[in-house]
Amino acid sequence: MQRRLAAIVAADVAGYSRLIGQDEEGTLTAMRALRSEVIDPLLAQYGGRVANTAGDSLLIEFPNAVEAVRCAVAVQKETNARSAELPEDRRILFRISVNIGDVVVEGEDLLGDGVNVAARLEGLAPAGGIVLSGTAFDQVRDKLDVPIEEIGEVDVKNISRPVRAYQVRRKGDERVAKRANISSRIYAAVAIVLLIATVTVGWWAMRSDFAPTDPAEMTYALPEQPSIAVLPLRLWASKNVMNGSVMD
Repeated sequence: MQRRLAAIVAADVAGYSRLIGQDEEGTLTAMRALRSEVIDPLLAQYGGRVANTAGDSLLIEFPNAVEAVRCAVAVQKETNARSAELPEDRRILFRISVNIGDVVVEGEDLLGDGVNVAARLEGLAPAGGIVLSGTAFDQVRDKLDVPIEEIGEVDVKNISRPVRAYQVRRKGDERVAKRANISSRIYAAVAIVLLIATVTVGWWAMRSDFAPTDPAEMTYALPEQPSIAVLPLRLWASKNVMNGSVMD
């Protein structure tokens, strides 16, 4: 099994299924034009190669993070410009992420944790936007003239640890909401509550003066002789006066 460290770009089209449903032939024709006229020439310019592709998604390998981000910015600039004149519901806009991570090489394909992180972070990017992992950001910091804002640590599906994420912000880009590691905090809070409850119950059960109550002592036995219930006479009398009753 061959492994290596790689700069990985994951990209797919926002709302692709909707676009196909509205105009299948037009969408596929536009996608082919973007690939041949925009994406492939930019990959050649920045040294990228397509490792995996499926439908609207691309997984691209670069020699380093700087070239990967430069290419991602150029792709977004060109595709966003092409879509600007189209109706909003017909625009083809990419979501893109960049990650530096360990990958497994199988022929021309890339697999492994580094690819999974890139694929999950891509889902955070707004349409037409770019998200970087913390490892990619560390490599491009102060090397590119593009504004980058921290999103924070995020939980991503099927990744056991939180991932630091950053957003490449250009004028007009939608901001990715900062998402704290909420689910982990919830799990921790629930665990603490359960621990406190367990310790409390155990402490009560282990007290020296603690003894379980006999169920037989929790009910009262019926008396052997008939019983008489006595009502408050004052209350009874006042009610009868109000009702116009005459007491003997």
